[in-house]
Amino acid sequence: MLGQMMNQPLLISSLLVHAERHHGDREIVTRRPEGDIHRSSWRKIAQRSRKLANVLEGMGIAASQRVATLAWNTDRHMELYYAASGAGMILHTLNPRLHPDQLIWIADNAGDQVIFFDITFLPLIEATAARYATVKNFVLMSDRAHMPADSKIPNLHCYEDLVEAASDAYDWPQIDEDLASSLCYTSGTTGNPKGVLYSHRSTVLHAFGSVMPDALNLSARDAILPVVPMFHVNAWGLPYAAALTGAKMVFPGAAMDGKSLYELFEEEGVTVSAGVPTVWQGLLGHTEANNLTFSTMRRTVIGGSACPPAMLRAFDEKYNVQVLHAWGMTEMSPLGTVCTLKAGAETMTADERFATLSKQGRAIFGVDMKIVDEDGNELPWDGKTSGELLVRGPWIVESYFNRHGEDTLRFDAAGLGWFPTGDVSAIDANGFMQITDRTKDVIKSGGEWISSIDLENIAMGHPGVAMAACISAHHPKWDERPLLVVMAKPGAEITKEDVLGFFDGKIAKWWLPDDVVFVDAIPLGATGKMQKNKLREQFKDYALPTI
Repeated sequence: MLGQMMNQPLLISSLLVHAERHHGDREIVTRRPEGDIHRSSWRKIAQRSRKLANVLEGMGIAASQRVATLAWNTDRHMELYYAASGAGMILHTLNPRLHPDQLIWIADNAGDQVIFFDITFLPLIEATAARYATVKNFVLMSDRAHMPADSKIPNLHCYEDLVEAASDAYDWPQIDEDLASSLCYTSGTTGNPKGVLYSHRSTVLHAFGSVMPDALNLSARDAILPVVPMFHVNAWGLPYAAALTGAKMVFPGAAMDGKSLYELFEEEGVTVSAGVPTVWQGLLGHTEANNLTFSTMRRTVIGGSACPPAMLRAFDEKYNVQVLHAWGMTEMSPLGTVCTLKAGAETMTADERFATLSKQGRAIFGVDMKIVDEDGNELPWDGKTSGELLVRGPWIVESYFNRHGEDTLRFDAAGLGWFPTGDVSAIDANGFMQITDRTKDVIKSGGEWISSIDLENIAMGHPGVAMAACISAHHPKWDERPLLVVMAKPGAEITKEDVLGFFDGKIAKWWLPDDVVFVDAIPLGATGKMQKNKLREQFKDYALPTI
């Protein structure tokens, strides 16, 4: 016997309809790439999204065809989030930090029909427009005053002209919730990126999961500033979660330096933010240099890579900002775990509390996980045993887009229904998961594993270290040993002995890096993660000291 409930599809457009109807006056504020501060609201966003849906259909873009964006975090970008997906098309966010050749490959692989781009990327589009195989139109996301006087870009349109001329009379189609809604490509370090195709159902369920109290704890009382780019897993789903709750949104545009971000935090009453650790290094550097505090911000989501314990303590103890340490992947929409404490935490010592908060956290409802050994056997949750982390759930990828069977073995090898994350992790008895390494980054010394992440986190607690990466170097006896690559803070004078001495009492002696090398910069990828593959290539022939 079936239940007797209404069968309403879970659609992205329904999030916007809800926000317009129940939170229409709530502000959407953007520092636009042109430099001005623009103020909108959920009601205006909804109206303009309907106009844009008419624009897209007028361009001849059919259901399930791809609408690409090359844009920062702005109100216009969010209008496209809802217009394209709501009309039954697929929003495809391109990452402008990629090499142009890779960007073109991704657009061609996706079959993009149109590219909407911010004025920042005008030179990039002018240089590459003729190379896209399927793109028929280009739209500069600005007004008439900022359109180039003479451009060789074919079929170039002005965003604001298109919106102004369109009607806002548009009924969002009631489509199948399992239809594709948006497309993101991974920022993989080997081979071509892989496309992850989200559905309306998976996106709405992810939004529900992310706002829960033990997840990101979002509400209509919040003002959310996503520093994580909207081209990085759809800004971790925050534009959808904000509509679901009716929260205020504050978009930083292209200005994501510490000073610009701090100004927006204070001027717009931001309560929640989200980004990768490298962004927060810049923000904390600005606040510390100018003896500043936060008047409204009370929590920030840190993901993308592990949050250094020293950063977590600085936010908590100096600024009274709660760090929500989170973990996920493009393949997971992206949220998988969030580190929020359970009942009984009030009895913890400060050190015990920070030790727990430095973990990646507990799985939110909708995500199941387990750790397995090399033979696929499930391992115990004892907080000590490490294995490869596998996940499954309604917003986790089943297969990659347009790969023609290339990923079949990758998924099947993990066992039916589980996705292999490539992370090496341990899970304690309370369900708190801690990533100890990536399978490709783990250091195996004499048959025993050494966590490169643990060594990096300790090194970055040194007051003179700005960034640290730990990679394996060949050793004639132990096969691999840790090599620590360090970027010092400006003006800091630190030595190898200073850094190695900082590890005293913090790790087992056999984990101590065999050497330290200092570099001017550590390479970062398109989403702010350290590119260890480039460091491994740079130091592939490095000779460790023999004494």
